[in-house]
Amino acid sequence: MNNSYPVMEHFYTLQGEGLHTGKAAYFIRLGGCDVGCVWCDVKDSWDASKHPVMTTEQIVAEASQYEGRIAVITGGEPCMHDLGPLCDALHAAGFATHIETSGAHPISGALDWITLSPKKFKAPLEDCLAHAGELKVVVFNKSDFGWAEQHAAKVGKSCLLYLQPEWSKHDVMTPLIIDYIKKHPQWQLSLQTHKYINIP
Repeated sequence: MNNSYPVMEHFYTLQGEGLHTGKAAYFIRLGGCDVGCVWCDVKDSWDASKHPVMTTEQIVAEASQYEGRIAVITGGEPCMHDLGPLCDALHAAGFATHIETSGAHPISGALDWITLSPKKFKAPLEDCLAHAGELKVVVFNKSDFGWAEQHAAKVGKSCLLYLQPEWSKHDVMTPLIIDYIKKHPQWQLSLQTHKYINIP
């Protein structure tokens, strides 16, 4: 059983996206990703070997220094790792466990909230779609609306649906997303609020 993880960075901030926007959260960004999004803003996370290895005890000890009790496991693609030990240790310390994943790998660990953000570069697994609490589709161009609907048809009925403009094109894509949501109100707008207010 895995008890250590390559950690690119870890920090305490506010969640900037989706349902939990604005809540204090401790982010654990794991190294390793084989999805390869061309517009990825954390490409340094892709090579797991470049990042220091931390034990679950070290990760939880760092997180526990802060008041917030939401831990967001992200990447990279965090589901490339066995997250069972990390989730168990975080739960034991009183944290709710959240994850952001592309769904390209099986989800592991006891997770309280699953944000599934599917990418065109590596399709999500059907089982991952079925367990998502929120589906967050990054909109890079107009064709992404149809692609978003394809995945929305595969998630559970209670899954929240979010459209989020890709940051480098947010000035162009945000108005298109607003118009789309007005016509398709089952969707909601997710903005990367942490970038607007200049926090990690």
